[in-house]
Amino acid sequence: MSRLKDILAGVVEGKAGEIGSLVQHALDEKAPVNEIIDKGLVRGMSVVADRWKEGEYFVPEVLRSAKVMQMGMDVLKPHLAGGEIKPRATFAIGTVKGDLHDIGKNLVALMLEGAGYKVINLGIDIDSARFVSCIQENPKVQAVGLSALLTTTMPEMKNTVDALKEAGVRDRVKVFIGGAPVTQSFADEIGADYYSIDAVYAIDQLNSVFA
Repeated sequence: MSRLKDILAGVVEGKAGEIGSLVQHALDEKAPVNEIIDKGLVRGMSVVADRWKEGEYFVPEVLRSAKVMQMGMDVLKPHLAGGEIKPRATFAIGTVKGDLHDIGKNLVALMLEGAGYKVINLGIDIDSARFVSCIQENPKVQAVGLSALLTTTMPEMKNTVDALKEAGVRDRVKVFIGGAPVTQSFADEIGADYYSIDAVYAIDQLNSVFA
């Protein structure tokens, strides 16, 4: 248990130079892989999320911890069946067509990965057809996130929701939207399932769906 606490602290404190050996020591001591993930790495990112929420951590600290958490996951992959870590759910995310902002989207993606989700990061300037094809090509996608930082690109969120309906895949996924100009009323208006005010809130919402 003390080794798991060390791993948790390593993630929280961003100890990139130590996390690999900490995880390996836990493996050498026969700690179950799922416990290393759940009680060490993922719980560490949960603490980071709480500190972000409370204003104690900012983007650099979150990015640092997310990177450390991923380094720990990389050590564990060969010890899992097929070398894959089973995600809680698969989440596709992208910034909508006409919008080139990606810092907020990438932060959400990193924190979701840290919370145990598989993330397909489509990038920026993504049109509705690309969101549709991503869901069609990846049957395990259970949620999709649409990001916009410009009021002029917000209508693309509605276009994407409408395209998902037309393609017959809307009922397969939960739709999350977010970005500085986005509001709950806009989410209601376009038929999105969730409006996420930030990365931590998105994690809370996803956890409520994929407990």
